[in-house]
Amino acid sequence: MILVLGGDAAREEAAARLARSDGLPVVVTGGTNPEYAHWLFQHKEGLPSRQVQLDYRARDTVSNFTSLVDDLRKARIRHALLVTSTDHMDRALLVGRIVAGSRGIHLTPVPVPCGPLCVVEGRRRLWGDGVRAALWVVSGRDIRPWVEDRLAPWLEKAGFR
Repeated sequence: MILVLGGDAAREEAAARLARSDGLPVVVTGGTNPEYAHWLFQHKEGLPSRQVQLDYRARDTVSNFTSLVDDLRKARIRHALLVTSTDHMDRALLVGRIVAGSRGIHLTPVPVPCGPLCVVEGRRRLWGDGVRAALWVVSGRDIRPWVEDRLAPWLEKAGFR
């Protein structure tokens, strides 16, 4: 299957072309609005609606995986082509290999060039999401809401928000 991490229409466009040529099913997590996605996949690329699933549960890179990995496992998915922007691929692969890997799902990167829109992601963000992913695998819960609830008042007082 093809797993598209939302955040940029170019990712969905690349996945649509790939799905048309390979015939693989597509899941878009946290993507563009449904109207645009339906137009792109069904009308522009001619894919049947049963080949494309739009999932809007995710709020960020970690939840792109945690919100649907058990659904993928139940569907007996063992391998996914991971479509995201080149500047996002390192973090997406780290999180994905931890979360999806814990369910026996292998990921193959399909980077989408982001050109002048690329934003280099720092190591702090990479490792922070990696730790969140690992803790999710161990506990089944995302620590982000817990951390935000406890640290937000302190961060505001310290002038970080």
